[in-house]
Order: sequence, then C-alpha cells, then structure tokens
Amino acid sequence: MRRHPRRGEAGGEVSEASSERAPSGRTRSTEAPSVRGAEVGRRIGVGLMYGLWKPRVLGAWKVPTSGPVILAVNHSHNIDGPMVMGVAPRPTHFLIKKEAFIGPLDPFLLGIGQVKVDRSTADRTAITQALAVLEHGGVLGIFPEGTRGEGDFASLRAGLSYFAVRSGAPIVPVAVLGSTERRGRLIKGLPPLRSRVDVVFGDPFEAGDGSGRRTRKALDEATERIQKQLGAHLDHARRLTGRA
Repeated sequence: MRRHPRRGEAGGEVSEASSERAPSGRTRSTEAPSVRGAEVGRRIGVGLMYGLWKPRVLGAWKVPTSGPVILAVNHSHNIDGPMVMGVAPRPTHFLIKKEAFIGPLDPFLLGIGQVKVDRSTADRTAITQALAVLEHGGVLGIFPEGTRGEGDFASLRAGLSYFAVRSGAPIVPVAVLGSTERRGRLIKGLPPLRSRVDVVFGDPFEAGDGSGRRTRKALDEATERIQKQLGAHLDHARRLTGRA
C-alpha cells in the first residue's frame, strides 16, 4: 500500500513543502555531503564486505558513470547499505535513520558523507542535503521501503518518487540477496559470515512521465511505475543468481 509523503525518513516519506526555499521561492542551495568522505566510505566498505562475506557483483556497469543517480536498494539485512556502498562503482550517499548515528558512529557516518534522517518529522536538513547530492551530480542511496523487512519492494514509501521526480535523476534498482539461513549467524539481521551475498544492479529508468509535474497525483503515478520496475528487477535478480 502506498503512503503519501508526509514525514522525512531513511528512504521514506518526504514533502515538497519541507524543502528549504529562498525568499524568491527558489530552492535554497545547500552544501552537499562530502564526496571525498563517501569515497573513503566506499573503500572502507570494500575492505569490510570482502573480508567478512563473499560478495558477487553483477551489472555494476549499468550505473551511469557521471551525473545524478539514485540507487534504490531492497533492505532485508543490516549490511545492505555498507555492502552497496562498498561495491558500487561510484561514491554513494545513503539516507540513514538518525538512530544509527550513535556515539562514535555519528561523526564517522557524517564524515563518510552519509545523510542523517529524523523519521519522526519532516526533516528539512536531510531533504535539502539529499537534493544537494543530486544537484551536484552525485549518487544518492535510498531504501524505498523505509526500513529493514522482507526486502521485496512490496510496500514503497513516497520518498523515492519525490526525489526522482524533483531532481529528474534516473533510478538504478539494486537487489541485495544474502542467505536467510539462521545457521552460522553471529548477529541477528546479518547473513552468515563468509557466505555469498549477491548484489545485482539493474537498468536505469526514469520515474517521471516527462511532464515535469510534481503534484500528489504525479508522485502517486511515479510510485506505481517505480514499484513495477523494482519488483521486476528483483524477480530477475533472483532468477539470475539462483535464489528464486
């Protein structure tokens, strides 16, 4: 079931009214999270993910080599974000719930260019930072389902459609498929250590209808198109990796 954009959250709902505007009515430019920091995060992610698991990356060449891009990632494991951050061909700025920014993780995650989101309110800072990533031609990572669950893209929040329609950036679907077996797990929500984790990048697609409309109806229609595309990619990824 679709939910309308009212709250800002990690990969979740946002409202156009939440974006900061200059007195002229135009969106106020804001400083984007550090690209250099995100590149450092990518290198750290590569080391950790290949050291603890056995990633198999398929279709990474489909990610555009330049310009704004949104990676729409399914979310069933706690390592989905770090995994994609590590294996993606470009530095990625993920929208991450503020609850993850605990203690020393707060300066660390901010230092590697990630975006903190307060899911309890319309988080203007997170929204403007995410739009700034795209405005500066960067890569924004979003979990369209908003939180960790079955990872099947069954229930999308409207945040993804908002950012895609607002920025005009293409969406690249990403399926992270890891073992769901409990045997061998040290921590709940993680695949067993040294198990294979497949990361499948799909073909980029446009969420909007080309009209440039940003009305509630346009966002609803974009969400429907996105859900069909993401669902089809996940089915393809499962067949391709033998996890169907």
